[in-house]
Amino acid sequence: MRDVATLLEALPYIREFHGKTVVIKYGGAAMTEPQLKEEFARDVVLLKYVGLNPVVVHGGGPDITRYMERLGMDVRFVGGLRVSDEATVEVAKMVLVGKQNKDIVLLLNRHGQPAVGLCGDDGLLFRVRKQQADTDEDLGFVGEIEHVNVDVLNHIAEDYIPVIASVGADSEGHSYNVNADAAAGAVAAALGAYKVLFLTDVTGWMRDPERPDSLVSQASADEVRAGLDGVSGGMRPKLEACLAAVDGGVVAAHIVDGRLEHSLLLELFTDQGIGTKIRA
Repeated sequence: MRDVATLLEALPYIREFHGKTVVIKYGGAAMTEPQLKEEFARDVVLLKYVGLNPVVVHGGGPDITRYMERLGMDVRFVGGLRVSDEATVEVAKMVLVGKQNKDIVLLLNRHGQPAVGLCGDDGLLFRVRKQQADTDEDLGFVGEIEHVNVDVLNHIAEDYIPVIASVGADSEGHSYNVNADAAAGAVAAALGAYKVLFLTDVTGWMRDPERPDSLVSQASADEVRAGLDGVSGGMRPKLEACLAAVDGGVVAAHIVDGRLEHSLLLELFTDQGIGTKIRA
């Protein structure tokens, strides 16, 4: 009976979300632990089967760092963003586009839904410009997205699950590393997505990272803006991406603990949810 109750609890959400686009930023432990990878693929395939249109945007920071360290390259971050010279961007493209993107596509294919892998270069999906840091330090070839070619995504999403690696190029053909959280927020806003979900390795946005009981279950965009100055590290780009999405018309942005199996389904299809929901 508990299983029946769970299905009945999910029914109104399935009805509400049917036909809607949901952008999922895939990263963290969910992208590295074998069991979590399998469950993520099953969850995304289930979303497609029950009538949603999932779009996956992925990073791959830990893998990029591992390859850079193996090559003896310097790894530095400023404000949660990887400082990227030309060699760093080359490694990022090899890891994100050549390896991880195809691994995700294969997983989704194997679990029953055909997927197509893309990066910002494909079909001029992303037009990128150089991103400026909040400090005086030059981030190098780190880009922010100026434009998303939604025609490419709409065409593919009719029959396939798009899987997007977060790299792109400017109008002169220079390649840039793009923060995956920012890319997911930009894609969600451009598509007019109903929701965007960010999988991460914490329970959500916490007012005080040292206090697990300080989790913010729901917040408005204005509340996030007011608290942004006190946020550092990798959570800051996530919150900024949430703001970009909801300011662009997305109904809600969610920060979800990807270390939990089926965290996508728990956040979308249960009354309580498990992470942080940010609304306009």
